[in-house]
Order: sequence, then C-alpha cells, then structure tokens
Amino acid sequence: MNVHVSRHPLVQHKQTLLRRAQTEPKKFRELVYEITQFLLYEATADLKLTPRVVETPLQAYDGFEIGERIGLVPILRAGLGMVDAVHDLLPTARVWHLGLYRDHQTLEPVAYYNKLPNQPDIDLCLILDPMLATGGSATAAVEVLKAWGATKIKFVGLIAAPEGVDRLQAAHPDVPIHLAAIDERLNEQAYIVPGLGDAGDRQFGTG
Repeated sequence: MNVHVSRHPLVQHKQTLLRRAQTEPKKFRELVYEITQFLLYEATADLKLTPRVVETPLQAYDGFEIGERIGLVPILRAGLGMVDAVHDLLPTARVWHLGLYRDHQTLEPVAYYNKLPNQPDIDLCLILDPMLATGGSATAAVEVLKAWGATKIKFVGLIAAPEGVDRLQAAHPDVPIHLAAIDERLNEQAYIVPGLGDAGDRQFGTG
C-alpha cells in the first residue's frame, strides 16, 4: 500500500498531545504546525533537484535547488492550519483552496468552493487535511485535481481511520498518503476513534 505513517518519536509525542481534550486552540494550532512540518519532510523526500551554483565567502559551490513547482491544496477549513507550516519550508509553493464539507445525513462530501486556475502550472499537488475519516473529501479532492490536469498528487494528513485510507487507496492507488497515525475505526457519526474530535473546531475555537 502507498501509505506512509511516520514513526518519528517527535511525531508520536506531538500527536499524542494534539489529541488531549485539554489542549487549548493556541497550543492545538502549534502542534498541527509542528507535526505538519515533520510529515512534509518525509513527503518531499523524493523531490527532484536541479543544479545551482552559489558563491560562498571562499569560492563557487555546485549545489542544488528544488526542481519542481509545488501547489498546496488545503481542504477548507481544517486544512488551513497546515498551510503556514508548509509555506515556511517551501515559500514559493502556490496555494489554492477547495471547499468540501461532509453532509451529516449521507456522510458524503459536498463541494462549495473551488479556486483552482484554468490550467495547472505545477508539478506536484499536496492535499492538506488534518483528518482522513470516511475518505470522501480526500477522494473528491483528488478527482477534482485530476480532472483539472494534475498528474502528481500526494495527501498529507495527521490522523486517519482505516476506512478513509482504504477508500482513498481504492479510488486512487497512485496517490501516496502521509500520516502521523492510523486509528482504530469510525464511529456511527463518522468521527475517528479515538481521534481528536473536530480538527476545525479545535483549531479555531468553535463548535
């Protein structure tokens, strides 16, 4: 399976703190930021490089620079908390937003916002969403990006349910999934168990 769960001790430590019901929104946002950067480090290990010569104080150095154009696609609204973490490491990455919410009756995604440009001009799309629960929103996002013309897509999330991983992999086996943890299951309301509750509410102090 094209699924990568980080085993880094700092990721395991921080995602445990993230889950605590007592973790207030400010600290929650900080932990989302920190974990996202660790996951990004792993998700971008295969980025292409191009040669670049720079001048050190002593002489020229034959180095490298990132050779791929990267686009960030946070799923509104919870994915917004992951954008700055990626942007601080990849400041030239472009950011486009997709708005998808889960219908509480059908548990299926409903699209309400799409700000993709007419033509793709990037090499790699990173879908950002803290929770991969039913997998409906992630699968829909990949379908939108493929229809748009994106050919290289990765999903970066924090916590997933097995059901969501299975659904996304079945629909799009070519899309790598990078996570901090895969939990036990979904409950009757399609929340991840043990999970952390609603990531958007906990980031923004709502709900």
